[in-house]
Amino acid sequence: MLTLSRDRELCEMSEAPTESAAVEESPGESAAQEGEANKAAVQEGDGQSTAPEQQQQEEVARRPSVPTAAASGGKIEVLLKPVGDAPIMKQKKWSVETNKSVAWIIAFVRKYIKMNVSDSLFIYVNQCFAPSPDQSLGNLFDCFASDGKLVLHYSTTQAWG
Repeated sequence: MLTLSRDRELCEMSEAPTESAAVEESPGESAAQEGEANKAAVQEGDGQSTAPEQQQQEEVARRPSVPTAAASGGKIEVLLKPVGDAPIMKQKKWSVETNKSVAWIIAFVRKYIKMNVSDSLFIYVNQCFAPSPDQSLGNLFDCFASDGKLVLHYSTTQAWG
């Protein structure tokens, strides 16, 4: 379509040569030259195909680094918050090894707040769900940590989920 309109313009210009026609031909010629230059660049191929790949690599490099359990040197920061009528712990932030399980946290909190073995203790991740007792804290940290901390809520009664 585009070439037909250019051909018509060129035919009309060749029939009636004027100064304005000569001026109009020069932009058409430069456009044709640019088109040929673009075709040559596309045929080379490597120039344009690597540009998106480089942009993608630069975007990955610019992303803020997210702390992971593996990158933290084997320890993660856990924030324990009480829910409902659960006793409040004096110290809320704890540095815990990544290979520890949720069952270990449950036993630790029970000891710290001096609960009976028969009393129930529920642990929740981000006020959302109760993880299984065999789940590792490192995995929970990798998936649900915010601001470099894993927030766990504990309760003596069932609160969420």
